[in-house]
Amino acid sequence: MFVSLLFSAAVVVAAPSSSAIRNKSKPNQFSNQLLDNLADLQGVKPYIRVGGNTQDFALYDPNLKTQIHGTVVPSVSNDYPYIISIGPSYFEAYNTWPGVKFSHGFNLGKNTTEAMDTLISTVPLACKALSNDNFAHWELGNEPDLFARQVRPANWTDGDYVDEWLSKTRIIQRQLSRACPQMLTHGEYKYIAPSFAGTANRLDPVKTWEAGLNDDNDIGMNSMHNYMGGADSPGVTLAHTLMNHTAVIKSVENHVAVMINLEEDSLAKGIPYILGEMNSLYHQGKPGLSNSFGAALWGVDFNLYCASQNIRRTHMHQGTDYRYASWQPIETNKTSMGTKAPYYGNAMVAAMLHGGKDEHESNVQVVNLPTDQETESAYATYINGKLARLAVINMQEYNYTGTDAVSSSRPSATYQFHLSGISSKSLSVQRLIANGTDAITGITWDGWSYNYELKGGSPVRLANVTIGQTVQVDSKGLVELQLPFSSAAILNF
Repeated sequence: MFVSLLFSAAVVVAAPSSSAIRNKSKPNQFSNQLLDNLADLQGVKPYIRVGGNTQDFALYDPNLKTQIHGTVVPSVSNDYPYIISIGPSYFEAYNTWPGVKFSHGFNLGKNTTEAMDTLISTVPLACKALSNDNFAHWELGNEPDLFARQVRPANWTDGDYVDEWLSKTRIIQRQLSRACPQMLTHGEYKYIAPSFAGTANRLDPVKTWEAGLNDDNDIGMNSMHNYMGGADSPGVTLAHTLMNHTAVIKSVENHVAVMINLEEDSLAKGIPYILGEMNSLYHQGKPGLSNSFGAALWGVDFNLYCASQNIRRTHMHQGTDYRYASWQPIETNKTSMGTKAPYYGNAMVAAMLHGGKDEHESNVQVVNLPTDQETESAYATYINGKLARLAVINMQEYNYTGTDAVSSSRPSATYQFHLSGISSKSLSVQRLIANGTDAITGITWDGWSYNYELKGGSPVRLANVTIGQTVQVDSKGLVELQLPFSSAAILNF
């Protein structure tokens, strides 16, 4: 099993203007640097899913001189444009980040003549832009399980969806055979699907597969979406919603059940189950929660738990001005350009998933280690069956801007592991730490800062952070680690 941390960016949300998407002459170097950092930690650059709500809004305008033109409709959302045109130069973005593979999302939501014209016109543009060893998958439609009563009739069924999906994917295939036939002959014609918002909505993922979703054997990843809750939902807090291992387990368990059902029915046997879009709180996150260091700790716990449950990929949804974004790629009138707290959680996950010298030959497995409290979690990484790392996450809330910081010292917890067959060995320690749960700046991974203000996102070792720590495995195979509240660490073997 190989697990990986990836990113999911809405077509236009991730780039509401040409300055955000950029083109071959003006790539977004800051974003590319942050992706390079993760590649250095994990051994492979993250894949990017270009999709989301806006893939089902965007219409193609061959005469558009800019990459994108979008209009925000406040009654729909202030976070992304609802009326969207994309031009020919939009597709240049796929060749601005070396080493990145992309999944391209086609429209399914709009069911008009203009939408069909867009589908037919953009297949050649997308496939040619993705013919440079940068293609991952296609995607048709975002969260169609929410279409009923919105963009489809109230009685729209699983079978209706499958019929439409098959019809339009066959149109895409015909267009590819004309424009990029090599993408069919090399076995690259694969989709992520069905890209449902959840496991309990109007359409059922198991019934969808039963209705023939994969009749053409062109699904490469069985994709579902997941969020811990809504940004505006009552009772959503860091302590109970995000920094809570029990809540993480509960959020993932429905996906595990679907995965088991599909395997038992041999409907998706051998097709990896992924979370093709996920993050902390839907509706683009909540200030003070999704952009805090606590959310970074949640990201470590959630991603590693997914890996331990055989969920093969997790695409963390990103967007310009989003509260849960790992970074802000451009300056806007709402948000300053910079590296955000969740990115540091991404860095720790990438380090935990590193597969060794030969990434393609390494079998990386993550195991969830039971703990006593719901405010803590622990994981082990095995490479080719050999223990390589232990991760410990303490999610006990400690707010440095509030009354917690009045105490003379930050509380800590001690964790002890018994390592069978390992003794008298020194283990290096890498820490993920900030001033507290509510920190949005001053965060480091293993003493590194990736802040834009320091070196454009390149790693900078900070002098005021302790690094190079070790812990000793004693002669009985016991090792202890102390963790300050609201922090995490990796022990390396």
